Amino acid sequence: MYDGSSTEALVAILRNEITRLAPGDRLPSSRDLIARHGVGPVTVSRAIALLAAEGAVVTRPGSGTYVAVRRPQTAGGEPDTSWQAVALAGRQPLPEPSDERSGTPAVGTIALSGGYLHEDLQPTRLLGGALARAARRPDAWHRAPAAGLSTLRTVFARQAGGDVGPEDVLVTGGGQGALSMLFRAVATPGAPVLVESPTYPGALAAARAAGLRPVPVPMDDQGLRPDLLADAFAMTGARLLYCQPTFHNPTGTVLSPERRRQIVDVARAAGAFLIEDDFARQLGHGRPVPRPLVADDRDGTVIHLTSLTKPASPSLRIGAVVARGPVMRRLLGMRRVDDFFIARPLQEAAVELLSTPAWDRHLRSLATSLRHRCAVLADALAREVPDWTLPRVPEGGLHLWLRLPPGLTEAAVADTAPAHRVTVDPGHRHFPAEPPAAHLRLGFAAAAEPADLAEAAARLAAAARHSAPTPG
Repeated sequence: MYDGSSTEALVAILRNEITRLAPGDRLPSSRDLIARHGVGPVTVSRAIALLAAEGAVVTRPGSGTYVAVRRPQTAGGEPDTSWQAVALAGRQPLPEPSDERSGTPAVGTIALSGGYLHEDLQPTRLLGGALARAARRPDAWHRAPAAGLSTLRTVFARQAGGDVGPEDVLVTGGGQGALSMLFRAVATPGAPVLVESPTYPGALAAARAAGLRPVPVPMDDQGLRPDLLADAFAMTGARLLYCQPTFHNPTGTVLSPERRRQIVDVARAAGAFLIEDDFARQLGHGRPVPRPLVADDRDGTVIHLTSLTKPASPSLRIGAVVARGPVMRRLLGMRRVDDFFIARPLQEAAVELLSTPAWDRHLRSLATSLRHRCAVLADALAREVPDWTLPRVPEGGLHLWLRLPPGLTEAAVADTAPAHRVTVDPGHRHFPAEPPAAHLRLGFAAAAEPADLAEAAARLAAAARHSAPTPG
C-alpha cells in the first residue's frame, strides 16, 4: 500500500467498503486499517475525517467509526436537511426577520412597517462623498484599532456629553450587533433582564439568543415606572436593565426628567447595569432632546448605545457603546474574539460624514420631514379609524403606536393589510409577555411621499373593515 500521500486511495477503498455495509455498521478500527492497508496513523485519521465531513461516517470517541444513515435526495436533486431538526433540538429558535415573513409586497404597496428611512430621506449624496473621500486616504485599508478610530471615538464621546472621553467609547458594527454583544458580556445564560413593556423586538430577540429571560416592567405616559422597576429588581435578582429613555420604540415616549434620575438610582442600588439604547437621539422632530443618561453617570452604571443607521442609512453599520470600568475591558475582549475590529473604510467614511456641516443640515431637514410625516399620518388615522386609540403624537422617532378597539385583532388587520397594498407591524412582537391589548406599530418614514401616508390610512381602514367580526 502507499505511504505519505495515500489518503485519497484509502478514502476510495473505504467508500467502496461502505457501500456494502448497512447504516450503523462499524468500520474496522484504526489499528486494523493500518495493518490491512500498510498506511500510517495520520493517513487513517485524515481519511476518516474526510469521510465524516462528507457525511458518509460518524465517529464516536472511545467507540469507533460507523456508517452514517444514507440521506436520500429529495425531488429535483435538492439535499435532505431534515436531520438538522434533531441536531438543533433543545436550542431556542430565533425569530424570523419581520421583513421576510410575508414575501415580496405587491407593486404599489405602501409600507407602514419597518424601522428605516425611505431612500429619499437618506443623505445618499453625503454618504457617497464621504465614502469616496475615505477611500482616498493613504491608510484607508490599514487595520483599525480594536476599539475603533480615535477620531470617531472622539465624535461619539462628544455626542454623549458629560465627561465621557474617547477612552470610554467602543465603535461597533451598528446597534443590533452591539446589543447582542452587550447581553452576552454583561449577563450569564439563564439570568433575567428587565425590559420596558412594550419594547424593541430586536432587543428581545438578542436577549433570548444570549440565553436571557426578558422580564417586563410596565410604562405609563412618563415612561418606565421606577416603583415597579425597584419591585422587579427585588423579585428577580436581575443585574441588567435594558431601556430606551428617549423616543422609545414603539411608543415614542420620552422618560420624564425626574424619572431619568430615579431609574439610574434604582439600578445603582440594585448593583445592576442599565443599557441605555439611544438609537433615536438624532430622530427628533425639532424639539430639544434630553441629555443621555450616561452624561450624568459617574460610576459606570449606565452603558450607552447609539448608532448611525437610523438617521443615515441601514448600510452605514456604525455605532458606539459608551462604558466605563471592567465592563469595557470585557467588551474589548469580546471584540477581539468576535471580529477583531470594525472595517476601517466604513469608520473613515463615518468620520467624514459626521465632520461636515452638511450632516447638521441633513439632521435639521430630516427633523422637519419627520415632524410633517408624523402629523400627516396621525391626522389621516383620526379621520379614517377614529375608534383606534393614539395615546400620543410623538416628538421624535419613526412610529405611531395605536391600540385597536375591542373585537379587532392585530393579527386580522396585519394579515389583511397586504391585500389592500399596505403593510403594518403587529404589536405583540413588542411585548416580552402576554400583551395587555391589541396594538399596531405604524411607521411614517418608509413611505415614498407624505401623501402616501394619507392613502395608507384609507387602505388600512378598508383592511380593518374586512377584518372586523360579523355581527350576530
